[in-house]
Amino acid sequence: MDARGPKKTLRIVRTLVVASLAAVGSLLALDRICPPDLSRYEARSVEVLDADGRLLRAFTAADGRWRLKATPDDVDPVYLKLLKAYEDQRFDSHPGVDPLATARAALQYASRGRIVSGASTLSMQAARLLQPQAKRSFTGKVVQAARALQLEWRYSKDEILSIYLTLAPFGGNIEGVRAASLSYFGKEPKRLTPAEAALLVALPQSPERRRPDRFPDRAHAARDMVLQRVHERGALDAQALSEALAQSAPDRRLALPRLAPHLSQMLASATPSERAIHTTIRREIQSTAARLAGEERARAGDDSNIAIVVVDNRKGAVVAWHGGDVDARQGYVDLVRAKRSPGSTLKPFIYGVAFDDRVANPETLVDDTPIRFGEWMPRNFDRDHQGTLTIRRALQQSLNVPAVAALDRVGAARFLALLRQAGVAPALPRGPGDPASLAIALGGVGLSPLDLATLYTGLARDGTVRPLRLRAEQPLADGFRLMGPGAAWQVRDVLANSPLPDGWTAPMRAIDGRRGGDRVIAFKTGTSYGFRDAWAAGVSGAYTVVIWTGRADGAPLPGRIGRDTALPILLKLFERLPGEDAVHTPPPPDALIVARNSDLPPAMRVLIPQAARLHAATATLDRRPASSAATALPPKPPRILYPVANSTLEVASGDNVVPLKAEGGTGALRWLIDGKPLADDRFRADPLWRPDGNGRARLTVIDTTGRSATIEVQIRLASR
Repeated sequence: MDARGPKKTLRIVRTLVVASLAAVGSLLALDRICPPDLSRYEARSVEVLDADGRLLRAFTAADGRWRLKATPDDVDPVYLKLLKAYEDQRFDSHPGVDPLATARAALQYASRGRIVSGASTLSMQAARLLQPQAKRSFTGKVVQAARALQLEWRYSKDEILSIYLTLAPFGGNIEGVRAASLSYFGKEPKRLTPAEAALLVALPQSPERRRPDRFPDRAHAARDMVLQRVHERGALDAQALSEALAQSAPDRRLALPRLAPHLSQMLASATPSERAIHTTIRREIQSTAARLAGEERARAGDDSNIAIVVVDNRKGAVVAWHGGDVDARQGYVDLVRAKRSPGSTLKPFIYGVAFDDRVANPETLVDDTPIRFGEWMPRNFDRDHQGTLTIRRALQQSLNVPAVAALDRVGAARFLALLRQAGVAPALPRGPGDPASLAIALGGVGLSPLDLATLYTGLARDGTVRPLRLRAEQPLADGFRLMGPGAAWQVRDVLANSPLPDGWTAPMRAIDGRRGGDRVIAFKTGTSYGFRDAWAAGVSGAYTVVIWTGRADGAPLPGRIGRDTALPILLKLFERLPGEDAVHTPPPPDALIVARNSDLPPAMRVLIPQAARLHAATATLDRRPASSAATALPPKPPRILYPVANSTLEVASGDNVVPLKAEGGTGALRWLIDGKPLADDRFRADPLWRPDGNGRARLTVIDTTGRSATIEVQIRLASR
């Protein structure tokens, strides 16, 4: 046997191996040097999605095309079945180029002298869509085939199919099966009939000549051709074919969804590089709010507009954001974020802070009589006064003088600081004077509907205010304690029994929910000076709703007040919101509940504003002899000396206590810890407080006239 034979064979094998490795290396090098260009696929439309991932609004891509991302999971299986049956029967098995289809096309061309059927696979079409060519050529087909092999090497079949489903042309500036389905059928392609699926298969073949909105007959004929072909190939039975052929085809183009347009624009502008923005909006509630706003605006028949915010109290998430009619004059203005005078809608929070400070209670008496605060004498809306009445009635009837008196006791500067700490940004009036004035009680500050929704959601969350969530991935932020649970409960209890507009007799006002599960709503209205803004804000167990009505340009609408204009809209919207149980909510432990005014501590039975106290003290001094008047001054309000405000106290667990020291005030001083009275010790001048846990604590001292001081400290218990 010739020994050269095996050696020659070995050399040939080695040569083939080296050549194969060189070829593979060359292909890998080319793949790295010339990777697929996915820039068109990545330059998609920005999509703003609701809480369930459904489209609220989309924006055209940079080149002006509607190009929505689509994957096989986004479309009906019927469509995929017909697409593969018509375009590429062996898509799931070939490596990017179909050898059988190529051989068949070559033989047909050789025998007939013309192209009878193509050999282009879905992978080759995906490659062509990624890098469009001005005109087709043999060289171009070769490049597409090479790119198709490259795509198959790099990506899965579903990923390649996603490229085609996203970039396939459907006429005009519509690209991708999702944009086409929304434009021609008004729905996502998740659920398609065979007739609809066949039309979407047919259009990319000749997108401009078959556009349903311009050439409906051609589109219809092309669809029927696809149906016949896929039936012949076994992808559609005879009955389904007959039913599909009997269906009509669309002859117009529909607008893509445009829900929550102002919010969508804001979020898209904030993150321009993000392709899919997941919001907390609930599509059904958003649509309900927008539809109601349209109905009410048409009923008004003037240039007024409506802003609506709906919040899910449990999740702290905005579920509806209607910034006004985008087609109205100045419709580009997002009225949900526009700063307006809130009218009387801040009164519940003024009283709530006063309740929390223990300087007032719903049963506290207050005078609704003319009183001058410096150079300003506030008046009620009807220019009348009702004399002495409880704060409960004063808040329910939205009387101005008692609210100003309460703010005078709370402190305008302090109240403004609390609003800022709660996360809202009041717009202060320009010009001379104290911006933190008592006029805040009557709307002398600018707040947006979103600001008010943030505050009123705090009422539903036991007085803790948190920034509202707008994006699905946004966590629930830490809150700020604007008032305690007891004060928040008392405010809700008062507002739940406020008078309804004329013609409304709904039983939803019962705060204890004893009327067979009726929704319990605590609400407040407001009207700004000059009838420029009409408001209604309401809180139930599940939702917070804020309504604003007015003109976008701030022009007055004489006679339009919150109770008659905004409140009916709020009540109608609550009727259309998903149901909820009206569960009886007992008052929290820190709520001071009394049956009558006489049951209150003496210092809380009457609310006297600081201005009246100083006026009375000055009048008393004026009646005294000059010698005594020169020395007898009204006592200073109480002030906490220890602990120091915002300090951290290291307290050993067990018997260690914290001494409390205060000065000033009139008569005996009383201490409250987190709204609860500290037990008196008549044998000690300075009381002792024994903290029972870590965290922040709120300390308040009150004198016999009701004046108070409040601080917060951090407690850190340490083992001995």
